[in-house]
Amino acid sequence: MATTPTPAPGPLRRTLRRAPGHLLRTVLALGFVFPIVFMLISSFKPDQQIFADLGSIKAFLPVGQLSLDNYTAVFDRVPAGRFLLNSIVISAVTVVLGIAVNSLAAFALSRMRWPGRRLLLVLIIATLIVPFETFALPLVWWVNKLPWLELHGFQLAFTEGWLDTYRVQILPFVANAFSIFLFHQYFQSIPKELDEAARMDGASWFGIYRRIVMPLSGPAVATVAILTFLPMWNSYLWPLMVVQDENLRPVMVGIQYFFQLNVSWGQIMAYSTMITVPVLALFLAFQRSFINSIASSGVKG
Repeated sequence: MATTPTPAPGPLRRTLRRAPGHLLRTVLALGFVFPIVFMLISSFKPDQQIFADLGSIKAFLPVGQLSLDNYTAVFDRVPAGRFLLNSIVISAVTVVLGIAVNSLAAFALSRMRWPGRRLLLVLIIATLIVPFETFALPLVWWVNKLPWLELHGFQLAFTEGWLDTYRVQILPFVANAFSIFLFHQYFQSIPKELDEAARMDGASWFGIYRRIVMPLSGPAVATVAILTFLPMWNSYLWPLMVVQDENLRPVMVGIQYFFQLNVSWGQIMAYSTMITVPVLALFLAFQRSFINSIASSGVKG
């Protein structure tokens, strides 16, 4: 006897099956969004109203005495514009140099054949287990002894020490083990037959890197850009150790200004909002490439 095929589940049944998963993701999303919403809403309220609304849903709603006083007070209290400009310059330069240096290193490790490359890759990955705090003090000593070529008038002269400069906040963080690993894994997913065809046409290794591999690595570039930008934008310990000049400090160091003398939580929320928006904008702009790169590196690597 022929059996009757089971009918495919209808749209309503599929929706009911997926409902628990959607509900769980919604709850998790709200858990992450609530602190950001509270920070944003509180940045427009005076301190008295922030504390008065803490025990109710009003803490997350734009109700009450709303104004831009906290934002104007931020610029009166600290050189916020200078801090923001410093962080933008430091983060952007580090991202650009990091993409160039780490992608070149990963290209040599993944596409070129030379003895010891696998051992070198293992050693690079092994550095990921070493926390930055363990070598921060020795690194301060080293950067204080490093030379630099500067122009004095019409003469070039070597100076010693990188403290209180932009370069001390940028150059030590250009090479990154995780970025090299991520580029390496993504480059491995690109067919090596393209290299062989290009070599037969007379292309150099750098030409293959520039014209073939990098144009195909957009998701990896976006991911490395995000993962490089975030720690540089959030950097606090290192600038606090090596930068004393207020004109060179990044945004995170500026937070400590608000805990001196009179603490204003409304101003803290306004300042925190100002330094959080660029990070959220960057992630939202590159989130699709970020997800694609992580998926490709994990599956194909």
